[in-house]
Formats: sequence, structure tokens, C-alpha cells
Amino acid sequence: MNKKIVKVGDIACGAPELFLISGPCVIEDESTMMRTAEKLREVSERVNIPVIFKSSFMKDNRSSLDYYIGPGLDEGLKMLQKIKEQFGFPVLSDVHYPDQCAAAAEVLDVIQIPAYLCMQTTLIVAAAKTGKVVNIKHGQFLAPENMAKPAQKCVDSGNDQIILTERGYTFGYNDLIVDPRSFYHMNRTGFPVVFDITHSIRKYGIPSADAKGGAREFIPVLSRAGVAAGVDGVFIETHPEPAKALCDAASQLCVYDLEEFLKPILELHAVEVKYRG
Repeated sequence: MNKKIVKVGDIACGAPELFLISGPCVIEDESTMMRTAEKLREVSERVNIPVIFKSSFMKDNRSSLDYYIGPGLDEGLKMLQKIKEQFGFPVLSDVHYPDQCAAAAEVLDVIQIPAYLCMQTTLIVAAAKTGKVVNIKHGQFLAPENMAKPAQKCVDSGNDQIILTERGYTFGYNDLIVDPRSFYHMNRTGFPVVFDITHSIRKYGIPSADAKGGAREFIPVLSRAGVAAGVDGVFIETHPEPAKALCDAASQLCVYDLEEFLKPILELHAVEVKYRG
């Protein structure tokens, strides 16, 4: 099956080279953002992996009004623009409402549709009509083969520059399950497929600031299984001090550990590409 190549800046998503989407879950203070971006630039150069910088200007699905949701559209986009200019990364963030798409498209290289909102037609159409690459995250409630449906909405709106991201589906009580069969189904759409590793280990119903809110012990085995199953990119939220992160503190990977984490992943990817059918 031919895989569509989707260009994000100079990155050919869907080509044999593995790419990385990474950054803090949500946009925090400038020091945190710049420290993360600086280290990501170093890691990108040292292990030769292209990076799309990701951070959310707004998290509208927090489980309590007391939790940090980000700086908002205007300030968040200013920060992403600064990172883009200073470090040369393409940038990605998620939108929650159709009226955010036009402003987001002025800065972002990739507009992301959150998992909970992947079936929201108006949102997908608005994102598609910007002409930007659209990353649609797999809804926790949706069979993976049905991700072809929101992708087709995007195509029917005149935009076939699509990436699909797996992040697990809800099973039982507050658990996310990553089924390797999902990578097969999503690959059959022909669009580049990304595995969101760090979100897949979140424990629903537990605050992300609680150490029990994420099962980091499963990151190595899940990441290796996903790469061996033939994904085109990996999505790893990173932070200089994950325990102090304002969102997903229990699941983000320390950016200073990222280089060593990626080395076996890149080796596995090379083997998978060699024997790819």
C-alpha cells in the first residue's frame, strides 16, 4: 500500500524516516518553553530525528475548573511563533472551536484535532479549510478503522494533508488500551500514522499532578511495540521537570532523558522499515 507523504516544513511525514512530535503538554512560562525547545533542538541534531514542536495554547478538557488550561489563543500563539523563529521547528497545537482555526493557521504548521473532538464535523471542516496539515487524534471511543471517517471529512473539505494519531482507547475503568491492530487499520487509510506514547499511559479519573495519574513503567514496551508495528512518527510530551508540569505531570517524559529513550526506538524503526511489506 502506498503511504501518502505529508510535508510539514522540511519534514516528510510518511517517508521512511521516523519523525517526532514533542514539547510540553500545555504552554507554560517562557523559561520552561525555551529550555524544552533548546534541548529538543540538541536531541534532534544528535540522533538525527526531525522534530515538530507541540504545545497546547488551551486545554479545554481538564477535569476540574481548578486546573491550568494554558495562556489562551493569543498569548499561546505568540510563544509558539517565538519558538518557531528561534529554533526553526514547525509547530503544532490543538484547536477546540472552529473560530480558533483562522488565527491558529497564521502561526501553526499543523492544526491538531483533539481525540474527544475527532467526530466534530464543523471543527474538522474549519481546520481543513485553512489549508494547513491536520493531525486528527483517534477518539478513545472510536474503533481505529473508523478514523477513515473524520479523515474523509477533511478530504471532502478540500484538504488531504492529514496525519492520524493513535493514543489508545478506553477500556474498563479509567484505563487506556493500545491495541497494535489499530496501527494496521490506521495505516490502511494511506495517511501517515503517529503513536502518542505519553498520553496512552494516562490513568483517567486521577489528576495528572498525582504520580498515580500515569503508568510510566509501560512507556518502553508500548513505544517499542508501536514502532515495530509500523508507525511513521512518535508523539512524546516532554518537560524539563515533569513533576512540576502544569498538565500531564504524571505522564510527560523528562526532556533530558529523551535522547537515550529514542536510541532503541530509532534502531527498531530501521529494522521495521527494512522488512516493511
